[in-house]
Amino acid sequence: MYEEIKKDIIDSMKSHDTLKLQTLRGVKGAVDLYHINQKVEITDEVVLDILTKEIKTRRESILEFEKGNRDDLIEKTNKEIEILTKYLPKQLTTEELNEVIDEVFKKVGPTSNKDMGQIMRELTPLVKGKCDMKEVSLIIKDKLSDL
Repeated sequence: MYEEIKKDIIDSMKSHDTLKLQTLRGVKGAVDLYHINQKVEITDEVVLDILTKEIKTRRESILEFEKGNRDDLIEKTNKEIEILTKYLPKQLTTEELNEVIDEVFKKVGPTSNKDMGQIMRELTPLVKGKCDMKEVSLIIKDKLSDL
């Protein structure tokens, strides 16, 4: 995944796609910084974590831009999210996500809201990078409140 990003940086330089170039350089820089600071090898999992954080940050920024009526920044940020999303694995549909959550519920057997942490520990490796974890959390809370 990291090599693909580096290749796409070169391609975007050749095609003069400044937004894509700037976005991918930011991600590459974040991966390199993580690699140096944490002294870990650059793996697809590391890149996936950073991509997810970058997308989450941009989504939070959009909320702030909406408050300030900055449509220009909203549009630019949405394009950046679109660029970054191409590197994520295929996203789960709501139905697929609910199936995975139901399987984890059967395995864990939660009895109250206190089991949220245990459910998330089991579920996170299965869906990480494949869906919005905020959505996952809301679905789990809803299911736990029905117990």
